[in-house]
This record gives sequence, structure tokens and C-alpha cells, in this order.
Amino acid sequence: MEGTATSQPGFLLRNRHLVESAIDLTGGTLGGIVTVYVGQPLDTVKVKMQTFPSAYRNSLHCFVKTFKDLGLTKGLYAGTVPSLAANVAENAILFVAYGLCQKAICYTLQKESTRSLNAFQNALAGSFASFFSSLALCPTELVKCRLQVIKELQSGGKLTGPLAKVSHVGSSLLVRHIIKQEGIQGLFHGLNATFAREMPGYFFFFGGYETCRMLLTPAGKTKDDLSAVRLLICGGMGGVAYWVSIFPTDVMKSRIQVTTQAVEATQIRYFPLMMKIVKEEGVTALYKGLGPTVIRTFCATAALFYSYETSKQFLTELAYGNNALNDRWSQ
Repeated sequence: MEGTATSQPGFLLRNRHLVESAIDLTGGTLGGIVTVYVGQPLDTVKVKMQTFPSAYRNSLHCFVKTFKDLGLTKGLYAGTVPSLAANVAENAILFVAYGLCQKAICYTLQKESTRSLNAFQNALAGSFASFFSSLALCPTELVKCRLQVIKELQSGGKLTGPLAKVSHVGSSLLVRHIIKQEGIQGLFHGLNATFAREMPGYFFFFGGYETCRMLLTPAGKTKDDLSAVRLLICGGMGGVAYWVSIFPTDVMKSRIQVTTQAVEATQIRYFPLMMKIVKEEGVTALYKGLGPTVIRTFCATAALFYSYETSKQFLTELAYGNNALNDRWSQ
């Protein structure tokens, strides 16, 4: 192993930034996969409550009714394939961009290491990174949202064409239908709302995570020395900070992405729709589904950050040796 270790640094150090981006890509990908399987059932409840709030008494009723009527795979795990695509694409791009944005901020502020960034500066890096991940997220999340509420759209007579009569609508069929009816641009309905959700949301996401890591780091230790339990808590709190800060914006995004399939190709505007919802349904409509979302996101983002940090640590040590974490960001 020592011979291998001594032969690696030449290549690895010359391509340090590329290797670190590959590590972030792998960690983000694994985290995205874990997140979906942990949180998909409650995400389905969230989308149903946001888009058809009058159809269910509360989140528990929605969960039970969906499971009873449609089961696990076609009900609570509906939209898992596009959700996997969305989360893997988003988190892979997000964590690569996050690392690069951290370095860009270090360069701008003339700091020696990303370890010297405070929570606010890390939050800014996360916000900038989310701009790039949003471009990958929007089309896949649009398909996911529509699959999750396909039953409500069909039963309400809000679908036209072949999808109105198909008993099981899959991802590929829905994508072909969207492109045929709305063009490629149809896959990007809600992009502005996605930006409006993601950029401030990830400011609080990474800011909350890094703040929690700082607060829970024992005296004389570094953030990399956090125990598994503390790391899970930090990840969960970052997710809670994200959703609490931007939940009304997510309601808008879900309504826009689902509604544009059900009506003619009319343009639905963000703020007029928000005012219409508040006027007709009350302010509480903007927070429908928040309860299951907070529960889901704590578990899912705890798993996300734990998967990301542990895989990053393993791959970094594999590439650079046991002392890698002490100097990874020092150059």
C-alpha cells in the first residue's frame, strides 16, 4: 500500500481540484439516492396536500387513503423514478458546485482554506450552487409532481388526450405527452419558481447545517470529528431550515407545475397565483403539507449529509491517505 500511496500523489496533486470534484460528485449522488428512498412517501403526501388540499382532511388522512387506494409502489412511492433522477442530478451537481463556490469565495476573500469560511459564507456558496442544480432539478421534479397527483387529475377530469384513460401512467409516457402537448419548454414550467425556492432555500440549508456543525463540535475538536449522531442532527436541522424558510414558494411551484398540464397552454404567473390562493383558500393554504415535510426532510437530509460526509471522508482518505482531511482544502 505504501508503494501505491507514494506513486499516487504526483497525479492526484496535479489534478487535485478534479479529484475533489469527483469525490463531491460521488458523495452527492449517493446522498441523493438515499434521500429518495427515505423520504419519498411523505414527499408524495406533501405534493398531494399542496395541489389538492380540499381532497384530504389532513396529512395522515392523505397518507392512509393513498396507501389504501393505490398501495406502496403506485401510491406512496409514485414518481420514484423521476424523483431518483431529480435527486441524483440535483445533489450531484449541487455538491460539486458547492465545493467550487466555496473555493471561489475563498479566492475572493483571500482565505487560505474553505475550512476558514464561516456559516454565512458557506450559506452564500450553497445559494450560488443551487442556481446550477435547479436547471437539472426542474424537469425531473415536474414529472415527479405530476405523477404523484395523476390520480386526482384523472378523477377530476382535468386531463385531456390519451392520459385521461390510461390506468397506469409511467415516467416515459408522461414525458412524451408533455413534449408533444407543450414542447421541450413544457418540461421547464416552474423554472422561475424553482429558482425562487432553491436559491434562498439553500442559503438556509447550508447555513443551518454549518451553524449546527459549529455549535455541536466539542472543544478541541474539528467539524470533521463529529459523531454519527451529531452529524445526523446537523443534516436534519439543515433540511428543516430549508423547508421552513421557503415552503410557500414550494406550494407555488407545485401548483404551477401540476396546473399547467391540466389546462390549455396558458401562462400561469407566480404572484397572481399566490394572491389568488390567499384570497380563495386563505394563508394557511401556503403551508399545506408542512407537517409531513418537516418530518420527511429531517430524516432525508440527515441521511443525505451522513451519506455525503462519510463517503467523502472515505474517498478522500482512499485518494490521499489518512491525513487527507487535515489538508484537503489547504491548497
